[in-house]
Amino acid sequence: MACVTTTQARTESSPLNDPPGDRPAVRPPLWDRRFTLYFTARTVSLVGDAMMPVAAALAVGGLYGISGVGFVLGTWTGTFVLLVLFGGVLADRLGARRMMVGADLARVLTQGVLAAAFFTGPPPFWLLVTMAALAGAAVAMFLPGVNGMVPLVAREPQRANATLKVADALAQLVGPALAGLLITLTGAGTVYAIDAGTFVLSALCLALIRLAPAGALAGSSARLDSAAPGGSSLRRDLRQGWHEFRSRTWMWAVILIWMVYGVLVFGPLVPLSSVLVGARLGPDAYGLAVSFLGVGTVLGGLLALRLRPARPLAAGTVAMALYTALPLAVALGADLPVLLASHVLGGGALAFWSVMWATSVQTHTPPAVLNRVSAYELAGSVSGIALGQILAGPAIALVSPARLLLVSAGACMAGCAALFAIPPIRGLRRAAAPAGGEPG
Repeated sequence: MACVTTTQARTESSPLNDPPGDRPAVRPPLWDRRFTLYFTARTVSLVGDAMMPVAAALAVGGLYGISGVGFVLGTWTGTFVLLVLFGGVLADRLGARRMMVGADLARVLTQGVLAAAFFTGPPPFWLLVTMAALAGAAVAMFLPGVNGMVPLVAREPQRANATLKVADALAQLVGPALAGLLITLTGAGTVYAIDAGTFVLSALCLALIRLAPAGALAGSSARLDSAAPGGSSLRRDLRQGWHEFRSRTWMWAVILIWMVYGVLVFGPLVPLSSVLVGARLGPDAYGLAVSFLGVGTVLGGLLALRLRPARPLAAGTVAMALYTALPLAVALGADLPVLLASHVLGGGALAFWSVMWATSVQTHTPPAVLNRVSAYELAGSVSGIALGQILAGPAIALVSPARLLLVSAGACMAGCAALFAIPPIRGLRRAAAPAGGEPG
């Protein structure tokens, strides 16, 4: 692979590099008004989202214990998985931006209610569960449009995805620490109020984005934020989205492998590694490892800004093979420097894959069904992680956490081998960038 360091076309290529004719001679600017507004919207809401797990663990856990935290988070995840497919249909019908603005406003309500409840006294458990269900439903309406919006606001989706991944990683570094500090100094109500404020700003920025009119971008790869043709039923829309998802072998094969990853790798990793690292090196060491994971995510996003592999999923698979170092280091009881290095490597590997995957989905899916297809891949990925989290507790009654993480490391390498063994995944080529930019 080679880095893109100039705006001139290259005169030579390698198997993982795109040929010179695949991109314009001059790279269009990324930071125009539309992408700046979208980036601001996503960044502030990502910081708010990153604060919530800490708020739930400390505030809800302090009132209702670990089981209360699990039930509240499980309600959120379950509602999301149940409704995300309908969110994809509605985003294609009504437009991704409209759905995202509406979902942000709904989360202003849920987080504002919780902020008021915590300010006035301990909130009842039924209120926490109800707001978690409503928030999960709002996220199910929001996330399918995230993929569809990127090609609408950025001329080069890969650069945009990499930039957003860096922002996500920074939010994961700042959000939890800020939430813990605020709860200690002011209480949980402040955290929920700030979270509600982030969704106000996100909704405002999304509403201010002015997209190109229909037909202005004919022949380009950009997607228009327009409603789907009328007259179609909900069942037909779901079936069409499923058909588009199923017709792409590279897509459904990756999601099947990712569901296995969710059960065996991503789902159990946090509960198992927190137990092992915390018991051996102390809770501070685990917190430091999580921070280094965020550092790796930033580096992986920056790398994805530079590299433009001709076969993005093949390059992403190479990166994911390096992720194996993370569960392996925890399972083998590595010293702190090795443990931190493995988290940097794992965070960078996953971030690079995520950018390659998101860009491939955005540029190889018809605009009219992109949000529905994104909903199917989200449902598959999240359901695997949720199942892995649920099964992690019962599994340690049968096998030690270290052995389970060795299974995770083996599953990670086996999954990468499977990704390389499937020709449609290995051979998927990067979509050529449009010859011209979108009109402002």
